[in-house]
Amino acid sequence: MNNILAAFIFLTRLPFWKIREVPAEAFKHVVPYWSLVGWLTGGIMAGVLWLTGQVLPVSLAWIIAIIVRLLITGCLHEDGLADFLDGFGGGTTKERTLAIMKDSHIGSYGVIGLIFYFLLLLQLRNVPLNFLCILVFSGDCWSKFCASQIVNCLPYARKEEDSKAKVVYNRMSKGELLVAIIFGVLPFVLFLPLKMWPALLFPVLAFILLCRLMKRRLQGYTGDCCGAIFLLCELSFYIGSLILIYVYATYGIDFMTQYATIPLYFH
Repeated sequence: MNNILAAFIFLTRLPFWKIREVPAEAFKHVVPYWSLVGWLTGGIMAGVLWLTGQVLPVSLAWIIAIIVRLLITGCLHEDGLADFLDGFGGGTTKERTLAIMKDSHIGSYGVIGLIFYFLLLLQLRNVPLNFLCILVFSGDCWSKFCASQIVNCLPYARKEEDSKAKVVYNRMSKGELLVAIIFGVLPFVLFLPLKMWPALLFPVLAFILLCRLMKRRLQGYTGDCCGAIFLLCELSFYIGSLILIYVYATYGIDFMTQYATIPLYFH
């Protein structure tokens, strides 16, 4: 329970720390429970999206839902993505890349990268509200599971004392891996239509490519890499979903009528 509570404390700004004090050692074991935290962050995001979508256009409801998750997580993942883009964009060696990523100031690569990230994220505004809620919940949990596998594939690139959080994650045991899989897979088994399951391959592909990039440049990963790999895996899931929806629509395969509370447009 300490490990689970530590995961919620670390990945959100909600006052879970008031429940009880968690030993520092527990924060080394939070990664297997990232997908479980996704049930909270993705669930709140989907809930806000659905509620605001009852009275507002989906495009505006989607922006509000994104803002709510930013507030819940304290922009933890977005900060990691910005640092990751600055480091890999401006650095050419391992030492230079790590130094840039540790700098708290955001550079041009980070700014431009975040702009394009949010522009791509906003393209989901054309998806029917009910279906977008399912994508949000499933995508958060599945992408957190995919990102969590970085600790099983790569070593930590810094020394523990040089870590921003002063924590180096432990690799998962078989039991922890099983827990991560269950909470990552269950949402799309329960809610996502079978025709959309191929979209789950996009985060896997994104993870493999990013993992290879980190291995080549850093011979490992950092905390910023964790945030970046989650957001990019999630974004790839959304893009993959849009591609599938468009392909199905092109060939006249209709499976979204039950979700279409508002018209679905393709521009």
